[in-house]
Amino acid sequence: MAAGVSSSHPLDAAGLRERVQAIVDQVLEQESSVLARAGADLVPLAGALRALMSGGKRLRPAFCYWGWRGALAGTEVTSELDDAAMRAAASLEFLQACALIHDDVMDGSDTRRGLPAAHHHFATLHRGSAWLGSPENFGIGAAILLGDLCLSWADQVLMSSGMPVADLMRGKAVYDEMRTELMAGQYLDLLEQARGGGSVERALQVVRYKSAKYTIERPLHLGAALAGAPPQVMEAYTAYGLPLGEAFQLRDDVLGVFGDPSQTGKPAGDDLREGKRTVLIAMATDAASPSQAAVLRAHLGDPALDADGVAALRAIIEETGALAATERLIDERLSQALQAAASPVIAPEASQILLGLAYAATRRTV
Repeated sequence: MAAGVSSSHPLDAAGLRERVQAIVDQVLEQESSVLARAGADLVPLAGALRALMSGGKRLRPAFCYWGWRGALAGTEVTSELDDAAMRAAASLEFLQACALIHDDVMDGSDTRRGLPAAHHHFATLHRGSAWLGSPENFGIGAAILLGDLCLSWADQVLMSSGMPVADLMRGKAVYDEMRTELMAGQYLDLLEQARGGGSVERALQVVRYKSAKYTIERPLHLGAALAGAPPQVMEAYTAYGLPLGEAFQLRDDVLGVFGDPSQTGKPAGDDLREGKRTVLIAMATDAASPSQAAVLRAHLGDPALDADGVAALRAIIEETGALAATERLIDERLSQALQAAASPVIAPEASQILLGLAYAATRRTV
């Protein structure tokens, strides 16, 4: 292999985060020039995207790249092909940027990675420039367009990655299915919020399609397809990726309520203000007493929820056993993923990285 796997953090093995960032920067520089040709007024679009894409865990590129490496046991790979695979994996960062920008619009989120969400950024630009019309509507429109640009660029980066055409065609089929599943999951999430939440089973369905498949299973499948992997490798990646993806999102739900703002980049209890109908909330609602249920109904989704309100909801989530039950679900799914990562059909070096990534995805603080 062209790049070593030794690293203090599995996300940095093979220099992944550094290499992905270099690709992201190169693409943004190139596309900024294209936008600038349409006029100087387009420059703020690229600027907002640079800030958003200068951070992030790079989980999806990592699972794609190691999914590719894991399907190449005993195969010598040139540095050129390794770089092409890394570029293909980096395309998922642009798909993720699209998802984040649009998700923040749909959720009405104020911040992302410690910065104003894109729609707020553009609303502030409108307000500061004393333009006509609604700053909020302008911000939402600009953010939607910025997300669309990211979706377009994700395709460009994948298809111009330098991977052999036959490999790309196999990968594109997986990529297309992944995008459809992501949008389906986003709609299911919107629907669940509109219905006011429901069963744990429905909340888990949202988790599976909005996050689990898109974050881990499908990136692994994309890497495997690019490598021409046989069905048994795809099956091993599903056995690993689906439970781990669910555990990843369940951890995200816990952090959205109990996370430290200095670590998560979001205000304390922000998911409570947004009224997100997560598995954590579904479990708390199921187990709540009448008085606890009344507090949940009164305060969940209140954008003006203060620190005392956040503390009251957190207490109910703990008292009902919902937090402990969610932690058990995370542990159970992590155990399933760890067992699957040890499959003999996965190249040993990649198997070790997948083990590390499983812990990184579920034991995180951000």
